[in-house]
Amino acid sequence: MLDRPEAHGRAEAPLVLDTEPPRTLSFKDQFALWLNLGVSLIGFSTAATVLGAPGSEMSFTAAVVAILAGTVIGTAALGVAALIGAKTGAPAMANLRGLFGTKLSYLPTVLNIAQCVGWGVFELTVIAQGAQTVAGTDGYRWLFVLLAGALTTVLTIWPLGSIAVLRKYVAAAVAVAMVYFTVQLGRQGFPDPGAGNWHGFLHATDAVIALSISFVPLAADYTRHSRTASAAFWGTFSGYTVAQVWCYVLGLIALLQSGGDTEKIFSSFTGVWAGWAFLLVLVLRETDQSFANVYSTAMSVHNLFPRIDRRLLTGGIGVLTTVLALQIKEFTASYYNFLGLIGSVFVPLFAVLAVDYFFGAGRRGWDLSERAPTRWLMLLPWALGFAVYQFIAPTAIAGWWVDLWTGAQSALHFTPQEWTSASLFGFLVPALVTLALTPLTGAGRTED
Repeated sequence: MLDRPEAHGRAEAPLVLDTEPPRTLSFKDQFALWLNLGVSLIGFSTAATVLGAPGSEMSFTAAVVAILAGTVIGTAALGVAALIGAKTGAPAMANLRGLFGTKLSYLPTVLNIAQCVGWGVFELTVIAQGAQTVAGTDGYRWLFVLLAGALTTVLTIWPLGSIAVLRKYVAAAVAVAMVYFTVQLGRQGFPDPGAGNWHGFLHATDAVIALSISFVPLAADYTRHSRTASAAFWGTFSGYTVAQVWCYVLGLIALLQSGGDTEKIFSSFTGVWAGWAFLLVLVLRETDQSFANVYSTAMSVHNLFPRIDRRLLTGGIGVLTTVLALQIKEFTASYYNFLGLIGSVFVPLFAVLAVDYFFGAGRRGWDLSERAPTRWLMLLPWALGFAVYQFIAPTAIAGWWVDLWTGAQSALHFTPQEWTSASLFGFLVPALVTLALTPLTGAGRTED
């Protein structure tokens, strides 16, 4: 049983894991939070993963449809994860105690810590690059990283207060900037080099789904403070859907105007009148991305060490990501692929989580205590889902890893087709296996 927080002037997030969270977030708060998180400088540049390689681009229409489909699918999953957090009142990784048992939940927790730290470092790097673009300089990177790291850390000390600021001020400024860039870039027109081409549609859809899914292991860290479960689902789903679709489509236009060169994509933004000022708004707003990653890292660590003061955790993790961002000036393809590998872990994990919560043991209420019994059998559908995902679309983290899975494809005479979506099958297989195991796992057996 969670302890009630002590009375105070303004409710804030608990300092330790076993304190009941204040339920202060309305639909509008969560809509604004996820609207801000869905608009990202990374989202603009990763529009290239949807469009396709130069010379084999999809049509603009096909790319937009892939963005819509991938966003709705991925954000629906995000909304369900948000809903579960609102119902349990527990952070995301602590919810996995109910799915796997406390000790087994440490495995995905460690993976999520690695993912969140990696993305946190990446966000500080992107913020610094954006600030350099606005300032028109290649220097002072260290200063921009330090400033972004300091602001990020401050936001994590008062997370609910930060969300309130995002709703009242930042969301409106971001909306104005996005409308301005949409009008300015749209009136200039853009080429459509892949007109009529729909090849690679599902691959593009997978890429969009993956970006939404990357927030699934973070959603409950915030929606545990939601006033209602419906506000958590619809605030998350609608806010993130609107923002991600808008961000990707605007990124597509800017990418096409820059000749498909992702290195020049922001020149499309600074090339319009007063573009630097509106881009500055988006650069400053990017700190909510680093805030989310640092704060959720602390929430994940709380699953391992539930009694450490949250402020100490977020402060230390904020310093760590800042120091790493000062050292890491660019990200290699192998690093991107590593983060992609981590992401492929969470598609099947979410499938197992959702099915067990709504159709399995979760219907009676998960045990989220430190004594939650180990449920070994739940590892099976998760592992199968991960294997299916990699079998269809091996992550290029190393030559031997790709050879392993392509060798398996050859042995089974399988060739990936246009319709073989890694995200879709990586979700369906573990979901169906978990559902089939429900008679064994849903009746309260501890499986110790």
